[in-house]
Amino acid sequence: MDRLLIKGGTVLEGELRASGAKNSALKMFAAALLADEPVTVCNVPHLRDITTMIELLASLGVDVVIDEKMSIEIHANTIQRFTAPYELVKTMRASFNVLGPLLAHYGRAEVSLPGGCAIGPRPVDQHLRGLEALGAKIEMTDGYVKATVKGRLQGARVLFGCRTVGGTEHIMMAATLAEGTTLLENCAREPEVVDLANFLNKMGADVQGAGTETITIHGVESLKGCSHRVIADRVESGTYLIAAAATRGRVKIREANPAHLRVVIEKLREAGAKITLTDDAIELDMEGRRPCAVSLVTAPYPAFPTDLQAQIMAMNCVAEGTGIIKETIFENRFMHVHEMNRMGANIQLEANNTIAVVEGVESIFGAPVMANDLRASVSLVIAGLVAQGDTVVDRIYHIDRGYEQVEEKLQNLGADIRRVAMEQM
Repeated sequence: MDRLLIKGGTVLEGELRASGAKNSALKMFAAALLADEPVTVCNVPHLRDITTMIELLASLGVDVVIDEKMSIEIHANTIQRFTAPYELVKTMRASFNVLGPLLAHYGRAEVSLPGGCAIGPRPVDQHLRGLEALGAKIEMTDGYVKATVKGRLQGARVLFGCRTVGGTEHIMMAATLAEGTTLLENCAREPEVVDLANFLNKMGADVQGAGTETITIHGVESLKGCSHRVIADRVESGTYLIAAAATRGRVKIREANPAHLRVVIEKLREAGAKITLTDDAIELDMEGRRPCAVSLVTAPYPAFPTDLQAQIMAMNCVAEGTGIIKETIFENRFMHVHEMNRMGANIQLEANNTIAVVEGVESIFGAPVMANDLRASVSLVIAGLVAQGDTVVDRIYHIDRGYEQVEEKLQNLGADIRRVAMEQM
């Protein structure tokens, strides 16, 4: 099992290109099952989750072709099976979203209940209720969801009980081939939802209102092939901006979309960063200053994203002042706190572990730490970058699920970080 070895104290400086958004690409892979013709998804990041989804499609008999630029061509018309096995679905929640497209296109699907990061319960009940509203018959057997429909799905009104990105995307995909009109209400507004809607429309779907609370889908009889470039990964971009701020450094993220990170940019400016924006780049410069602590509340887009909460906490650990962070999206999203405190941070948890009070200290110290989920793992990398001495981050397979070439990108910014096998330690 690999680990990351970090020698702290380096100021990050330089330029990076933003990777494609894995949360967009994964749902587009699922949406490709709706098409009667090959589709191509470009700007796909090279990540473990992407590999898992490709393996899942291949297990169904779908033909997947990958070129040297990570453009993925998917031929769903070669499909042979309609069961997504537990061995693949258990490792990644996004794979559950093949259920709706398989059902809408072929009338049947059997998919294992999903796994993913251990950050509290994330039920799929709204996914299933949405599919039932469209006319699906849902049965639960031995940990699998079996869905069938006679003929086509039927358009319907679906009101989500709470904002759900996966649920919004799942029902939106299924409704594209439903007969009639589907109205989705209380929808997630994330940029990845908009990106998926744009992809579906290129395939010949009629999806309107993505990015707002109400999405209208006029069902069509079939979808065709297309080529689509995935948007930049806003969480990855935000992570490297925060890392640079924590180390008092300077970084420019090319091919990023500032509009997708407005509230994060606002918080970094509050921390003392000088930020310059263009249409497709974000440049941050701390001008050598120690960051100021910031307070925030995580909430659905366009508010501060839960997926950047752990990273901003790492910055607050060595910032001037005290920052209060309230997590409202997931339970168990503060598992990194105990690891940071072992490094000398001063973080107190309150209100049943939903609020973290972070009192900045002059310095923290390197230590062996262990990652528990995707975003917590990269926050420990940031903590290692600002710590005195050596930090070893264990269980980095979490990082590999969502960050493309993390050590190479940080090395390009001047970090002293390398990947080592356990037997090399």
